[in-house]
Amino acid sequence: MIIVTGAAGFIGSNIVAGLNARGMRDILIVDDLANGHKCLNLADLDFSDYLEYDELERRMAADAMPDTVEAVFHEGACSDTTEWDGRYVMARNFTYSKTLHAWCQTHRVPFLYASSASVYGMGPEFVERRDAEKPLNMYAFSKFAFDQYVRAQADTADTADSQVAGLRYFNVYGPREGHKGRMASVARHFSNQITEDGECRLFAGSQGYGSGEQRRDFIHVNDVVAVNLWLLDNPQVSGIFNCGTGRSQTFNEVADAVIGWHGRGEKRYIEFPEALVGRYQSFTEADMAALNNAGYPYDFMPVEEGVPRYLDWLAVRG
Repeated sequence: MIIVTGAAGFIGSNIVAGLNARGMRDILIVDDLANGHKCLNLADLDFSDYLEYDELERRMAADAMPDTVEAVFHEGACSDTTEWDGRYVMARNFTYSKTLHAWCQTHRVPFLYASSASVYGMGPEFVERRDAEKPLNMYAFSKFAFDQYVRAQADTADTADSQVAGLRYFNVYGPREGHKGRMASVARHFSNQITEDGECRLFAGSQGYGSGEQRRDFIHVNDVVAVNLWLLDNPQVSGIFNCGTGRSQTFNEVADAVIGWHGRGEKRYIEFPEALVGRYQSFTEADMAALNNAGYPYDFMPVEEGVPRYLDWLAVRG
């Protein structure tokens, strides 16, 4: 049995799809379905059981899980970067993760979890090194705190041989993110804007960057799944790794890919919001040396390839 938390969410549901593509069906999906719209992410997928997130925590804390668990993909979290209730965020993202981590270590079960590139704050370096980590909100701090805990536990003598790998996701886009609303990728927002208004809206020049020239490391969710499944196949690999393409691209490039797919539309630049001055990541680019040095063998899609592939999927699946 494989456990996937956050299974009805964006990355979690794509991991379930990736496991299904391998013929794997014995999957325990775990989520909080207070937002029932997320069930649509699972409607075409195969799994063997479902638990609410708090029930999994209770069972793991009581050591009441079956001995057939082969791996845990821990993707569930409070991902709202505007949530400032620190107790709530830490309970969801830190304490919960510690419970799952402890059970996996005790039973020597691979524990593959979602960290976040948000731990780097404003940068300018995006490398898995303590002096590059400067979280700026509670979500980022909770991920940073759990990474710190994992580092502290990594050399524990009786568990050092049990796989623990965290992936710091950069700007992920692709299928099954429709439930995210305003938190969905710019590729999805640009496509919706062109459909509705015939134009996509980008920020005008700011913070030393030209209009639409702010740069992010955009990674297609299929590439994220490929990294997760590679870790599943390589249980000797542990650590905290960036998960981006290693190449920043501009918002203009994303918009051009969307316009090219639609065959129509134009770009309009809007004033940079005053509230975001000094709080906006105008540049991110994953340093991928750690994952490459661990042996990861595959290339990543640029937006010129990934965005049309995503829009093809949306055209069929919505």
